[in-house]
Amino acid sequence: MARYISLLKFTEQGAKAIKKSTARAREFNAAAAKAGVKIEGEYWTVGPFDGMLILSGPNEQAVLRAVADLGALGNVRTQTLQAFNEQEFEAIVGK
Repeated sequence: MARYISLLKFTEQGAKAIKKSTARAREFNAAAAKAGVKIEGEYWTVGPFDGMLILSGPNEQAVLRAVADLGALGNVRTQTLQAFNEQEFEAIVGK
């Protein structure tokens, strides 16, 4: 299962409609689920980023497509990082 963390920043469009942010998030979650992508965590934040998503899916293409579709809506810009749990990381670097 591919897992990613996506850091979000509102665009001017997204900031102007900030009160609709949670409704947009629910719409995105439904679309992602239809594409086989699970939103494991979703947070609005204070600081250099306005939000964060933890996403997982059957492969990296499915997850990255969902993130690309989110960005294409024009409300947020994303920075996405692949994430590994302890067992996955040990398998990559060895013990």
